[in-house]
Amino acid sequence: MNIIQSSAFRLSVTALSMALAGCAGMSSQDKSTAIGAGAGAVGGAILTGGSGVGTVGGAVVGGVIGHEIEK
Repeated sequence: MNIIQSSAFRLSVTALSMALAGCAGMSSQDKSTAIGAGAGAVGGAILTGGSGVGTVGGAVVGGVIGHEIEK
């Protein structure tokens, strides 16, 4: 893994960890949205080789999917 991919992956994992740590007072739908966004960010970073646009795009798509699944 090159340095950009490694950094993007670590940043995504850190963001996901922080999001999950803050889920104590959230509704079930909010939790699902946050988890979807975190997983989407990691997936987007991996699939696009650490591209910032891919990471953000993955987070958006994952968040929307997580939000809609919990409805």
